[in-house]
Amino acid sequence: MLSFGDVTPGERIVVRYRLSMEAKTAGERFSDALGHLQEVTDDSITVQTRSELLTIPRSSITHAKRVPPAPERRRPRTPRN
Repeated sequence: MLSFGDVTPGERIVVRYRLSMEAKTAGERFSDALGHLQEVTDDSITVQTRSELLTIPRSSITHAKRVPPAPERRRPRTPRN
């Protein structure tokens, strides 16, 4: 697992973490967060995903790793005439 002492804010990471018991539904126990690391504290990390700023308790994290930058978005195709 990734040591958060070795990661600097702004790096792109993916984190697998346990969901809280309140959020647990049938069969769902884990979730993933893919985004840029914003902050690391003794108790939690904060990741900016595409849709939200997520604070994850470090005690809930099961796996974490660096990931390469997102690929460039392609230009939309133009219809052929």
